[in-house]
Amino acid sequence: MKQQRYRKSYQRTALCAALTLCFATSVHAQSNTAGSVFGQASAGDKVQIENPATGFSRTISVGSDGQYRASALPTGVYKVTLERADGSRQVRENVAVNVGTGTSVNFATASAGGPTTLDRIQVTASAVNPIDVSSVESTTILTAAQIAKIPVARDVTSVALLAPGTVKGDAAFGNLASFGGSSVAENQYYVNGFNVTNTFKNLNFTQLPFEAVAQQQVKTGGYGAEFGRSTGGVLNIITKRGTNEFHAGANMFWEPQALAGTAPDLFYPNGVLAENNSKDNGWRATTAVWASGALVQDKLFAYGLVQYGRSSIDDYPGSNDGISADPNTEANQKAPMWLVKLDWNINDSNLLAFTGISDKRRTKTDYFTTGMGVAGSPSWIPKRGDYLGTDTTEGGGDSYSLKYTGYLTDSFTISALAGHGSFSRSNSQVTAAGIRQAYDGNVLGEVPGCPVITDVRPDALNGTVPTILGCNLSGTLVRTDAEDTRDQYRIDAEWQIGPHLVRGGLDIDNFTTVDGTAYSGGAAWRYGRYQNRDDIVRKRVFKTGAEVDVDQTAYYIEDTWSITDKFNAYLGLRWDTFENKNGSGETYVKIKNQFAPRLGFSWDVKGDSTLKVFGNAGRYALPLTANVAIRGASASLYSEEYFTYTGVDPVTGAPTGLTRIINPANGEMVRYLNNEFGVGKDPKTVAMNDLKPQYQDEYILGFQTALTDTFSGGVRATYRSLKSAIDDTCDYRPIFDWADANGYDIQDVNPGFPYCRLYNPGRDATFNMDVDGDGTLETIPVAADLLGPKAKRTYKAVELFVEGQLGEKFFLQGSYTWSKNEGNAEGGVKSDIGQADTGTTQDFDYPELMIGADGFLPNDRRHSLKLFGNYEINDEWSVGANLLVQSGRPINCFGYLGGYETSRYANSYFSCDLDSNPDDNADNGSTVVPRGSAGRTPWTKTLDLNIAYKPAFADGRLTFKADIFNVTGSHEAVAVYEDGEDSAGNPQAGGVDADGNPRANLYKYPTAWQAPRMVRLMVQYDF
Repeated sequence: MKQQRYRKSYQRTALCAALTLCFATSVHAQSNTAGSVFGQASAGDKVQIENPATGFSRTISVGSDGQYRASALPTGVYKVTLERADGSRQVRENVAVNVGTGTSVNFATASAGGPTTLDRIQVTASAVNPIDVSSVESTTILTAAQIAKIPVARDVTSVALLAPGTVKGDAAFGNLASFGGSSVAENQYYVNGFNVTNTFKNLNFTQLPFEAVAQQQVKTGGYGAEFGRSTGGVLNIITKRGTNEFHAGANMFWEPQALAGTAPDLFYPNGVLAENNSKDNGWRATTAVWASGALVQDKLFAYGLVQYGRSSIDDYPGSNDGISADPNTEANQKAPMWLVKLDWNINDSNLLAFTGISDKRRTKTDYFTTGMGVAGSPSWIPKRGDYLGTDTTEGGGDSYSLKYTGYLTDSFTISALAGHGSFSRSNSQVTAAGIRQAYDGNVLGEVPGCPVITDVRPDALNGTVPTILGCNLSGTLVRTDAEDTRDQYRIDAEWQIGPHLVRGGLDIDNFTTVDGTAYSGGAAWRYGRYQNRDDIVRKRVFKTGAEVDVDQTAYYIEDTWSITDKFNAYLGLRWDTFENKNGSGETYVKIKNQFAPRLGFSWDVKGDSTLKVFGNAGRYALPLTANVAIRGASASLYSEEYFTYTGVDPVTGAPTGLTRIINPANGEMVRYLNNEFGVGKDPKTVAMNDLKPQYQDEYILGFQTALTDTFSGGVRATYRSLKSAIDDTCDYRPIFDWADANGYDIQDVNPGFPYCRLYNPGRDATFNMDVDGDGTLETIPVAADLLGPKAKRTYKAVELFVEGQLGEKFFLQGSYTWSKNEGNAEGGVKSDIGQADTGTTQDFDYPELMIGADGFLPNDRRHSLKLFGNYEINDEWSVGANLLVQSGRPINCFGYLGGYETSRYANSYFSCDLDSNPDDNADNGSTVVPRGSAGRTPWTKTLDLNIAYKPAFADGRLTFKADIFNVTGSHEAVAVYEDGEDSAGNPQAGGVDADGNPRANLYKYPTAWQAPRMVRLMVQYDF
């Protein structure tokens, strides 16, 4: 047995030397657009790295230490040739270079392989072990070929959700992913090195045509100092490019309505149809045409793609009272998109690449009245009635970037990028009566159209007073010229100095937003019973509008040090400066040189790339988004008035014959809520002095080992801790106490007294405010404990992962993640209530909102199992599968908290009566139900399958494919109604109302389900 083991070991050593299946560690650093090839050979030899598809070639000299490295290589498949001084050669073909990773290609030295036996062997390196022993990052890379083989939605987020440590964010924010317990507003997105993140709220990014994706890199942690402005994850996209060989093709994807399932209907306990989903259906279709090739052989290449998408979706509501329902809608969307990629190999030392993307869409949503069918039937089916009007929403834009790469010497590389992107968004409405509604952004101007109408008079609810519907549609309007633009410039340099690879760079990223929102028709009228009178109506006006800026500058330096042949150490340093400006161009927040160090190591334990131990520690900072300035730092108007009226406009529902009266609540004629007078704010009053950015610390330790020559597995432990957050406080009590103690006469109704101000929860704050209305700002210190607790968020996780090929026909990748996400703040947004005001949620507005807030956060999914892969049955047929098994989301119980100052937030507190008796009001606003302690939503299990057929007669050019998502039709709830009490503190857990009618048990009712079964059909032809 000993002799047999010795022979196997000797044979493996020889195979490693000949086929480069065993590697030694070399210095390597990450790049957001390219990869590298590195390895060992004899000192003085030459190594040529050539891409046969484009003619690009680099020749590197092997250093005196026997190491060589070719950096900043465009992704692709290369041939690597060793040229010895005696003229002998070794060739490695099909060497894959992926984005942000290093591929090790070692050559036998003369003494190891003999003068001729190995030196003249030509081998194929397609079975290179996938473990990148040079990287300290936690990253997942999927190529276009792999993505095409598995049943997954054709968008960047869905692919990112295949990576371990990622979970789907709340549906209120769209299709976004949470990375490592962070909110969905903390990620960064890149396309060919250009940042396409929409910094308005960090809840959007450029959607490129998915067919153009060549590789998608998902960084879930441990990324180097080159990357910043993220406390979540990084999604890095590399697009397809042209080669010397002409390629073209076309495809069509169709999701037919006839093969789609629906979510279950939802009924109240009294039988009233609360939500009708059986009629919520629709279809989608997308077609794309592309072509690529060489405009000049070996020099100039082009790839172009045009995509056009159409969809039509019906949405039917239910009823709160069994008599009437909100309008139902039909949304029709058109989405034309295109991408152009040009690559110019000026020579072997200079490359130039251009990327152009257009991402635009137009959605017309038609509104109709909803009839509830025959009264008294067990389930009243909503019926489409009269046409009410159309809301037209337009969004999207164009992005352009130009990148230069220069290989100035064998050891020094430089790159430079310049890019410009734009994203517009607006909506306008036309009612059935022909009334057009749009908002021009003038905060003090008029907004034409139909106002928002609400009727809450008791007699109206009982049906004895005609309910006033009005003619507004979606309720709010975004200004017609709303647009976000970005100008980015960066330069990066890389220098190999012996065992040190030193990289550094400068990144300038300036973002401008034009935005504004107003009520439809300029006002929201509320008919109600005030002072026991039914002839009083309240008018609220809300408008914002400004052009604001976020200027971001960063520079970094990092050193990857090859301490030994097996051990790499990494040190990265990053400094970020964030400057936010209001609608007048004045700076209201500036954070200089936020320091973010990164440390890491990678240990090639056996020296053959079959076992890697790695770890890292780092600090990551997040800037303040642009949306904060629109309302919080610029002109905004939020007013409230009361009127008597003599009539109602039969078309708009607005009151007529108005006479303004004293506000029945506070005796004022006009009340400006939150001191929003429609004029600009003093930038010195918007935020605390010395505001710090949101930042967190992260620690990762793991290992990865080869299970076979083509399959590996590993374990990774991650710990993240939020150290600082930004939010706003609206608590005036500490300010008033300071003013009283210092002899000031408080005059809080003036623009110099902002009720809501930005601060770092948990830090002592100093605010500049005009408390006495004399035009002079007072400097007001406030202790941290008076404003509430410190923002807390931790993420602990252990990930087990596998990836690679099980034989030539079976591709498999998967992970199991155990994680715990705890704290009192989710991050930039608030999934509990779907609040998308990034950086200014209601969490810290008053300290009382934090009572009971410690617990499990919305993105906490304790267990997550992901498996996906593909099996090629033969040359014509293949099947793929994608399985996700995940534990549920924590459930809260929100309710009323006693006291005047806290009552303004109604049932937004972690205070809740769960005794199912609505009449005893036993808790009196004092029973704390800690965050996430009221149970969890059910486990979900989703299985997706596909089958693909490539008929032999078409020589692999024609492909038919069918994807079936949620094959088993699972429809567990993924979100539920979390209000255990209503705004008056009445429990919503059964019982009867004042008239003896059964009270609807809304608490824990589903508000969202798993996506229903859906079939996607595809036909594609390549030539």
